Amino acid sequence: MDHSGHGMHDMPMDLPPFTLGRALEFSPDVFFLAGCLLALGLYGWGVVRLRRRGDAWPVGRIVSFVVGVLSIALVMCTRLNDYGMVMFSVHMVQHMVISMLSPILLLLGAPVTLALRALPVASRRGAKGPRELLLALLHSRYMRIITHPVFTIPLFIASLYGLYFTPLFDFLMGSRPGHIAMMVHFLAVGLVFFWPIMGVDPGPHRPGYVMRMLELFAGMPFHAFFGIALMMATEPMVKAYENPPASLGLDALADQNAAGGIAWAFSEIPSVLVLIALVYQWYRSEQRQAVRKDRAADRDGDKELEAYNAYLASLQARGR
Repeated sequence: MDHSGHGMHDMPMDLPPFTLGRALEFSPDVFFLAGCLLALGLYGWGVVRLRRRGDAWPVGRIVSFVVGVLSIALVMCTRLNDYGMVMFSVHMVQHMVISMLSPILLLLGAPVTLALRALPVASRRGAKGPRELLLALLHSRYMRIITHPVFTIPLFIASLYGLYFTPLFDFLMGSRPGHIAMMVHFLAVGLVFFWPIMGVDPGPHRPGYVMRMLELFAGMPFHAFFGIALMMATEPMVKAYENPPASLGLDALADQNAAGGIAWAFSEIPSVLVLIALVYQWYRSEQRQAVRKDRAADRDGDKELEAYNAYLASLQARGR
């Protein structure tokens, strides 16, 4: 059996009934395995480079990034990927993890910040090395557009309705490159949607905390409605999963209802995760501001307070 990623046409149709043990067996998609190893390698190189220089890099960020990469490997480099080709419910687990859980974990690892700190500055003035190119990209008009909520929220919603309820999904499921492209798209959409909201890495669009929370919740009801639509359907809505292999002993409609339940329930989990991260960031930001004010007061002998006292004294003198 070719495990490198399967289209519906070359997918073996005699998969045994689904069990978690079978689903977690190693069955790598070469494209995603190479991508995961490359991501871990580059991130590790950045951390080692900082440490050699005597700079610290938070362990929490390393853990978050590694777990994020492993979550992608879990759904794309095990037999979950094989089952996902013939079971709508398993495919939905893949979709939800790679578009809503993996991006949050990767972004909490602050890979852009790490790259900016680890990449060497161009040797010649005016020359463009990797660091300068990354900075140029971050400040580009293109990046301003694709991280703006007017773009990210509709894209997030269209990724569900525009894909599953049109012939595009069946077309992509028909070939290995199509399936890989779909999964890469889910990951990319998740990253551009959550990047401005998480606010860990620098980016062109950086709203305040309340605005970020509103952005987060703007897309979630659509996710829930999508899940409910699948759960309430009385016939299979996606052709690719209409006739599951007999060896699975599966009812297509029951499987679709399960997929809807997964989509509906999953929309809540990342929201809570991101909300906790945002509240924590907000708290830290307030703490830092308070410390800055205290330092400023110590530095200038609390001039603000002195000025206010002098103002009160002048009012008192006038009153007399």
